Amino acid sequence: MGLNGEDKGIDQDVHVGHVQVIDIEQELKAAYLDYAMSVIVARALPDVRDGLKPVHRRILYAMYDMGLRSNAPYRKSARIVGEVLGKYHPHGDAAVYDAMARMAQDFSMRYPLVDGQGNFGSIDGDSPAAMRYTEARLAPIAEELLQDIDKETVDWQPNFDGSLQEPVVLPARIPNL
Repeated sequence: MGLNGEDKGIDQDVHVGHVQVIDIEQELKAAYLDYAMSVIVARALPDVRDGLKPVHRRILYAMYDMGLRSNAPYRKSARIVGEVLGKYHPHGDAAVYDAMARMAQDFSMRYPLVDGQGNFGSIDGDSPAAMRYTEARLAPIAEELLQDIDKETVDWQPNFDGSLQEPVVLPARIPNL
């Protein structure tokens, strides 16, 4: 109650000045573990519905959106990476290019999802050439993951800045784990 008897909306159960003593080391361990697990679940583990991590899904969707079907001309990898960074995944060009290069390697994936032209690395551990030297388009099997995406078959979510929509998962007509 205020000075004149009016209710100020103060909760009488709140103990002003109460200090809870905690072990800062334990609190930091718990907070870090919670954060690490949320990152692993959100980014590092593929979604069982389409078998893709967010960066892979965004690369494939950006290539689809650019019209880079398996029968289209190849496009510079740097152009594809720029599209992904600008529209869907602002986390650094190296991470996006590495993920795209891996999807083009027949020794890394049972069914490569990206049809790459140029040096995309080797089984001996050689790195892919710089993105300005390689080109890519969707592999035919990747088109099966994207089939019917324009027919409201999956849910959509806002991209990182809310300017575009991106698929939560791809329709994935074939298993991809």
